[in-house]
Amino acid sequence: MLQHDATRDINLRCVMMLQDLEVAVTQSDDFLRYASGGRLLPGSIPLAHRYGGYQFGFWAGQLGDGRAHLLGQYTNRRGEIWELQLKGSGKTPYSRSGDGRAVIRSSVREFLCSEAMHSLGVPTSRAASLIVSEEPVIRDQFYNGNVKKERGAVVLRLAKSWFRIGSLEILAQTGELDLLRKLLNFVIEEHFPSINSNDPDKYLVFYAMVVNETAHLIAQWMSVGFAHGVCNTDNFSLLSITIDYGPFGFMESYNPNFVPNTSDDEGRYSIGAQANVGLFNLEKLLEALSPVLTLKQRQRGKNALKGYADIYQMRFHQLFKVKLGLVGEEEDDGYLIAFLLKMMEDTRSDFTMTFRQLSEASAQQLQEGVFTQEMWALRGLSSHKLFSDWLSRYLLRLGRHKDDCDEDRQRRMKNVNPRYVLRNWMAESAIRKAEGDDFSEVALLHHTLTFPYLTQETAEEAGYAAPAPWWAQGLKVSCSS
Repeated sequence: MLQHDATRDINLRCVMMLQDLEVAVTQSDDFLRYASGGRLLPGSIPLAHRYGGYQFGFWAGQLGDGRAHLLGQYTNRRGEIWELQLKGSGKTPYSRSGDGRAVIRSSVREFLCSEAMHSLGVPTSRAASLIVSEEPVIRDQFYNGNVKKERGAVVLRLAKSWFRIGSLEILAQTGELDLLRKLLNFVIEEHFPSINSNDPDKYLVFYAMVVNETAHLIAQWMSVGFAHGVCNTDNFSLLSITIDYGPFGFMESYNPNFVPNTSDDEGRYSIGAQANVGLFNLEKLLEALSPVLTLKQRQRGKNALKGYADIYQMRFHQLFKVKLGLVGEEEDDGYLIAFLLKMMEDTRSDFTMTFRQLSEASAQQLQEGVFTQEMWALRGLSSHKLFSDWLSRYLLRLGRHKDDCDEDRQRRMKNVNPRYVLRNWMAESAIRKAEGDDFSEVALLHHTLTFPYLTQETAEEAGYAAPAPWWAQGLKVSCSS
């Protein structure tokens, strides 16, 4: 396994931040071997997790970690407990016909996106290191018979827990109810300290909390234009964090039907369907819990699930109000948000940059309605025939709060509307260079996405806040990794 200069620098920053290791340790040959799966950490007994799941709406049976090894738990100096997992580290009992390896393109994407999501304030797993290999890995990227050799890689990733809905489903489906109770008790005691372990309704309380947090998580995805791509129950965390970065995508032109995954022919996991898919997955979680619930508790669980849509809509509304810099609550705020999103859809306006440029434009600039070339997203939006109508409503709404000055409004909005997200073309550019041993853009993107709300000279020079380059049209990602 190899650790190039650029990846060494990134790995150093990530590992020091998450695990509080000394500089010398992260640069040692021992660390390289530990982080690539070439040597076991003292006391580590690697595990592969067994789980099942509903994939694209159908029960897929037993699945499990086919290319990931859990090394154990690590407690850093801040008292945070992280579960360390290697992805791409070789075969497991659940690899089936796979080789247990991962390739550079999927590894770079997960490494960059998990850290980018953290910097955006979205609950997520983390990435501590990326180690590349010279050993070839054979892959058919788009499942079209075009098999080719790619370079392998291993990501050391971390989460407070890797348990997912499918972890409980497989036990319920196979009738392993004692083990189901044991796992539930463990998850609750370890990760839901507010739940009384002696409460006879503890499984129900746990379920209600997962319903609430899942609704919040998906609303946060929507607020940054993130489409997960494969929202199967085996990819949905019990802790309501974002895990398993595969064929994800950050939406460019606003389109509720945006589908990042070429394998999703029917658009089941389009960005606009994510809230409904969350509901489906929570229904399946309740089914998995049903064998250990009383009839009365099952009914109360259904009632908790009925509140999901309202929780999601409320959080979505709150997040988009903040994105527009609105203070207080007014009756027409929901209409103002919906009006803007419909115009963005009609004009195919860039999601990220429309909100960012609304943040950067002064009230006077907005009032004049003259946008420079740099305000390219707003220029496109302003071509809509109803733009002036929406803009008048928006400025009136802002103006009704006399104690809120325009500079404060801009500052608030710039703190929640990123200038940079991991667009697929940016990841692709970095991957192409990385496959040729040039990790400079991986390093640049990692730094840029660590500070997504701050305008950065190097990122501007790279075009990360500009319209996508011509070659990015038609870029595709798939489940192949």
